[in-house]
Amino acid sequence: MIKILKLIFLIIFCSSLVNKVSGQTTTTGANVISTAVPFLSITPDSRAGGMGDAGVATTPDINSQHWNPAKYAFIQSDMGVGISYSPWLRALVNDINLAYLVGYKKIDDQQTVSSSLRYFSLGDIVFTDNQGEYMGQQTPNEFAFDIAYTRLLSETFSGSVALRYIRSDLTGGQLINGVESHAGNSYAADVAFYYYNEFRAGRKDNIFSAGINISNIGAKISYTDGEVKDFIPTNLKLGVNYMTELDDYNTISFTVDINKLLVPTPPKDTTNYDPDAVIFPGGINSDKSPIAGIFSSFGDAPGGFSEELQEISLSAGIEYWYNQQFALRAGYFYENQNKGNRKFLTFGAGLRLNVFALDFSYLLPTEQNHPLANTLRFTLSFDVEAFGRQNR
Repeated sequence: MIKILKLIFLIIFCSSLVNKVSGQTTTTGANVISTAVPFLSITPDSRAGGMGDAGVATTPDINSQHWNPAKYAFIQSDMGVGISYSPWLRALVNDINLAYLVGYKKIDDQQTVSSSLRYFSLGDIVFTDNQGEYMGQQTPNEFAFDIAYTRLLSETFSGSVALRYIRSDLTGGQLINGVESHAGNSYAADVAFYYYNEFRAGRKDNIFSAGINISNIGAKISYTDGEVKDFIPTNLKLGVNYMTELDDYNTISFTVDINKLLVPTPPKDTTNYDPDAVIFPGGINSDKSPIAGIFSSFGDAPGGFSEELQEISLSAGIEYWYNQQFALRAGYFYENQNKGNRKFLTFGAGLRLNVFALDFSYLLPTEQNHPLANTLRFTLSFDVEAFGRQNR
């Protein structure tokens, strides 16, 4: 078995933020769900990253494309562009990172188009055979490009549809165990809705918002010409957000998200799963179609309803703004110990000026090591409309 596969497996599992080994050796009955291209589930921006990875129902911002593109219907600016950067596994290596470019443009008061490009670089990896002989060097990478259309459906409600192309090249076409590999390709769609209501209460301005996003509804992906195909991370996000004024200069908001993967649960504990059986982890329930996998995901856990509840992760965040120019954020993420055992605190800050905004986030794990542990991430965004007004 080519040694590099072990490293690829490690990176894939860390990328999905699910440490199968530690989860299954330290807990009883662990049954972690894993998918291909888990980089699609990584939080790309620092605002949500500072609020416990909650963002499906927060107030609209430049990075709504990932969380809920329907939020763009209520964004104030006419056009914006943003870029985010997240170092990955920085405690071990210095050449793995996630970059995210996003932008939107309002067509009119009712319609908005948006797009994003997500690029995950796994650094330089040297391939060797069983005897340690050099076989070449590759730079594995994955990327996804999407475009969304958003429409205002009423004064307080909007909907959006996004289409996505996904490409994952982890081997550069190397032969693995005599089997020819190739880059995996897939297509997917998101369907999202958003409710946004501004109201007065107690002589103060308030905002209540709620959102739902079913993302990555699409074809399974394969890295060979064989029959094994893996599910992509089809996902359900639900959330609510409440913001209120403290006074004329200070506001505070609270948000809660719930999250569930809409892919089949492994039929049994995969502690002894043999990665040599296939080129990449997966193949579990691979005979099901993606749509069948979505519907079965609500009732296929071997442990019954109690295990289905364990598959729901929770995110909670708080955000404080002073004069809509300076923000402080904090959050907490919880995942059941049998489903990955991710538990971490997050902190963040933001600065908003006339033309650009800068956000930072920091993650502090409370249960086990995390690929983003003690790592500073940042997001830079530009208000193109404000930039044009300033030039004029």
